[in-house]
Amino acid sequence: MTYMAAAVGGFPETETDSALEALKQRPVDLVHLARHTLGNRDLEREVLQIFTRQSVVYLDRIRRAKNGSERLMAAHTIKGSARGIGAWEVADLAEGLEGPAASAAQIAQLAAAVEKTNGFITALLDDQP
Repeated sequence: MTYMAAAVGGFPETETDSALEALKQRPVDLVHLARHTLGNRDLEREVLQIFTRQSVVYLDRIRRAKNGSERLMAAHTIKGSARGIGAWEVADLAEGLEGPAASAAQIAQLAAAVEKTNGFITALLDDQP
């Protein structure tokens, strides 16, 4: 059974919950990504490559922000791009940095999630022809 079949309930009822839970554990929701790119693999690849480059740039901007406004703009950008590819954990953590105050721990959590997501994307892209 294919990845897509598992995501849309193609497994027997007893396996559906565990299959969907496994999909949720991935740093990128590949079904969401496929929907947003209309199944165009080249576009998926390009969007993922852009995310890996830009997430690092905007994470650095969050770290170097001189005020809440600069941090908010960088966090908002990461949140939007993460939602676009289905990187829900990154999006949620970035959203937490859009508030009036941000702690070093919150920034560290976002950095770890970005690193994990980018590692997953790199492995995924390296595995594709």
